[in-house]
Amino acid sequence: MYYFDHAATTPLHPEVIHKMLEIMQGPGGNSSSIHAYGRAAKKELSHARDLISGALRCKPGELLFTSGGTESDNAAIIGAARAQRRQGKTQLITSAAEHHAVLHTCGWLQREEGFSLSILPVDHEGRVDSLQLQEALGPQTALVSIMHGNNEVGTLQEIEALGELVHAAGALFHVDAVQTLGKMPIALDELPVDLMSFSAHKINGPQGAGALYISSGTPFEALQQGGSQERKRRGGTENIAGIAGFAAAVDICVNKMNFQQPFLDKLRKRWVELLAQGLGEDAIAVNGHPVRHLPHIANISFLGIDTESMLMNLDMAGIAAASGSACTSGSLEKSHVLGAMGLSQEIIDSAVRFSFGLGNTLEELEEAAGIVVRIARRLRESA
Repeated sequence: MYYFDHAATTPLHPEVIHKMLEIMQGPGGNSSSIHAYGRAAKKELSHARDLISGALRCKPGELLFTSGGTESDNAAIIGAARAQRRQGKTQLITSAAEHHAVLHTCGWLQREEGFSLSILPVDHEGRVDSLQLQEALGPQTALVSIMHGNNEVGTLQEIEALGELVHAAGALFHVDAVQTLGKMPIALDELPVDLMSFSAHKINGPQGAGALYISSGTPFEALQQGGSQERKRRGGTENIAGIAGFAAAVDICVNKMNFQQPFLDKLRKRWVELLAQGLGEDAIAVNGHPVRHLPHIANISFLGIDTESMLMNLDMAGIAAASGSACTSGSLEKSHVLGAMGLSQEIIDSAVRFSFGLGNTLEELEEAAGIVVRIARRLRESA
């Protein structure tokens, strides 16, 4: 089996498993309880918060633990938008290439709560034009949400420049950094960002755990009511094992970033080279920005071959890949990201996303590339 779908989810790191088992096999304890078991759980929670906030260079109190990227996106957008509405600001701005957790949430606020919504186009490489953002900004702008690294094509946005424009207009800036955590350096004490979303299962941590950075002083209304957990910003007993596993994964990926990023870049570059050599450079198209991209995602169109046929044959050959974002790959919907980029129907209809990570090797890619080339040749000949 060849697992090339790390952008969807990643295998648990052995050290993460060890940490989570240590907690799950222990006596238990609710971090809100005042007895010894509760204090032990609270200690684990505080340690995780300190570790992750240190890696992200933010204050521990600025970190809100969630169930993952989707909840973090929802909480950031809805929580900040509702708070900003109290100041008379009701415009939301996002891009057409965002994850559905952002696009659908903004659309819901527009339909159900009366916010206005401006959706910025992206160019053929998937990037937002800063001039178009500047034109869309106004005194009514409450929040702008632009992702850091695209989950389908890997294109990186210039969040520093975009954030400065947003702040100059007096609005809040939210960034979905689910795919960039552990792949790109993040220094929240230097970035013009008010809210940033993260997820554990993209960095060899557990599914069902994530975090939302909320800069000190950022207007925010809690979505989930209940107890006073997470500084009254998210009621409910914290998932101690999941959060501890998340912290262990962050510790590993941040400490190994200087080694991991160049290796992932090497894997991606070699994968594209092997497919181009085997099929011919005119037979494939690499989608996304040629330079400003995440190191682990390669979105490739096999021209003349339908995505569904390609994925089915890859699966039968033991190769796991995807047609786009993990949330739509099961239904094989056409990529809204590639459509937003204005690419041809031929490229959209033949696109496959390969994404690499823990466990992948150059030797493995050499083997798998040969299989992919044979499949593509066979499908092209039978078309």
